[in-house]
Amino acid sequence: MKKILLVLSSPRGMQSHSHQIAQRIVEDLRSHHAGAEVVVRDVARKPLPYPDEAFVNGLFTPPEKRTPAELTAIETSDALVDELAAADIVVLAVPMHNFGLPAALKSWIDHVVRAGRTFSYSADGAVGLLKGKKAILVVSRGGIYSTGPMKAFDFQESYLRSILGFIGISDVHIVRVEGVAMGADALTSALSSANAQAEEAVREIA
Repeated sequence: MKKILLVLSSPRGMQSHSHQIAQRIVEDLRSHHAGAEVVVRDVARKPLPYPDEAFVNGLFTPPEKRTPAELTAIETSDALVDELAAADIVVLAVPMHNFGLPAALKSWIDHVVRAGRTFSYSADGAVGLLKGKKAILVVSRGGIYSTGPMKAFDFQESYLRSILGFIGISDVHIVRVEGVAMGADALTSALSSANAQAEEAVREIA
């Protein structure tokens, strides 16, 4: 049985193009893997606490010496790491906000990218601990950022590839939904292209 983790991050909910395409991808994956378990983590609808002083202090304090606030902060992070570690396939639905990620998704990343849990240090540098997983990133943008003059402003896709690779998830497939704010024809074209990319991504990893 495959385990699929779907992380949603748009405040627009299911009106979001990234959410719609990501949901379709999960449904297609389930059609290839009967009985697949799907865990949905909607960080926009249920925001995570931002890492604070209790979180940072808790990371460097033995469990038996942590304060109640530190215990709560680390327990939240541990639960998110466990959820990610248990998944075979990770699907992230990510709208572009100010050329980057929604703050809610960045908070999730800050909870799950942890020394000793998802990466470790060796004599040769950092080593990702979540190898063997596959990821599909559904990135939506109002404009065109994969090519052309705005490509240099894309800190969304490059960051996600880098941070996932850092924790060992290097088998990453990108589904771009871009140009959705450039008129009705552009939106139709963007969704058609994204659906075709989604089908290909599922075929490659299913």
